[in-house]
Amino acid sequence: MTTATATTLEQFAAKCHDLLKAEPGPAGREKVRALLESTLKDKAFVTRYLDDKTPERKILYEDPELRFCILAHHYQGAKVSPPHDHGPSWAIYGQARGETEMSDYQLLESATEDKAGKVKKLRTYKLTPGIAHVYNEGDLHSPSRAGPTRLIRIEGVNMEKVKRLKFQAA
Repeated sequence: MTTATATTLEQFAAKCHDLLKAEPGPAGREKVRALLESTLKDKAFVTRYLDDKTPERKILYEDPELRFCILAHHYQGAKVSPPHDHGPSWAIYGQARGETEMSDYQLLESATEDKAGKVKKLRTYKLTPGIAHVYNEGDLHSPSRAGPTRLIRIEGVNMEKVKRLKFQAA
């Protein structure tokens, strides 16, 4: 069966590269989000890159020019993350299987290396299969998963190499 979406990682990564190169800011990320939502509907793509052996974090692709990364995440059970941002970068979360409850926060007090910042919850919403959401620089959010989930996430840079500050809900 032929689909209009990218069916290989290479095709998907090339389309992301082209979109982000043409529009490196929020407008380009929004186009990548729409592409990711379309790609998440491709069952063959999801099955190929998010199988039972996929770990919690696996880098599938790292762009040599723009430095963005495409990751696969497979959470076996419940997992709650504290409020966080992506430091100087951005991220796009795309739900492939299961459900993630996401909360967005407003910054009340900035974080420092010695002290966690304070945040206030603004809203909570669900990411369900086929839904993707952009978190731009400084956007504070926290995912909560009640059961097994799988997602594709795109990071502006490899976040393993970025030191991030801590936040706590006030």
